[in-house]
Amino acid sequence: MIDKQWASAVEAVADIQDGASLAVGGFGLSGNPIALIEALLAQGTTDLSIVSNNCGVDDWGLGVLLNAQRIRKMTSSYVGENKEFERQFLSGELELELTPQGTLAEKLRAGGSGVAAFFTQTGVGTQVAEGGLPRRYNADGSIAVASPAKDVRVFEVNGTPKEFVLEEAITTDFALVHAIAGDRHGNLVFNKVARNFNPLAAMAGRVCIAQVEQLVEPGEIDPDRVHLPGVFVHRVVEVGTGIEKRIERRTVTASSASTSSVATTGSGQEGS
Repeated sequence: MIDKQWASAVEAVADIQDGASLAVGGFGLSGNPIALIEALLAQGTTDLSIVSNNCGVDDWGLGVLLNAQRIRKMTSSYVGENKEFERQFLSGELELELTPQGTLAEKLRAGGSGVAAFFTQTGVGTQVAEGGLPRRYNADGSIAVASPAKDVRVFEVNGTPKEFVLEEAITTDFALVHAIAGDRHGNLVFNKVARNFNPLAAMAGRVCIAQVEQLVEPGEIDPDRVHLPGVFVHRVVEVGTGIEKRIERRTVTASSASTSSVATTGSGQEGS
């Protein structure tokens, strides 16, 4: 078996070159591989094409790369928490391939599984299938690049003809993911909602780099607890359990007993 442990995040991302494509795990701010993202920021890599559910917030997650104008294109399903994202997209500085969330997840899974494409009903009858969605604007607000029309076919489902749109799989040069635990052979365990996109991103990357809070010896993780087998993971970096985790939005209200209760929306530390 191969020991996949690397000494630091800086060393693990050192060969990610300008113009590379990345699949990055995380859901909201939960499960963001922030140590790897910050190492990539520090080394100055630019012109990146990134596939991720969202682009973090203005000062955290993938937002730090966005603010430094290191991202050329985002393929995402949700971009509503980042004002700088909106500014760059509407001014023509950033290309965006907006993709339905479930479709994005399946495109990553398909890429990691060796499936070239698949048919889905999601997007039928909309610009997702028909084309014309703005991907990049000109500085004057006109559309510079629009999404193309996709192949739509009819299949019979339970005796009823239904339309399905063809979606191509996604593979990337690298994947950056966060796991709560892993071993030196690359077997990973994710915590709660951090499991949403991290395993899929890991599968899609030709070289997967995983930051883990706790690194253990092979055999210490019960095989039944492994969420992603080491065959998909190429480098593992231990970042420790004290790594910073952000909450997107916190609302505090006074209770009837004159105490306070906290309701958290978005992704919190429990799911990171």
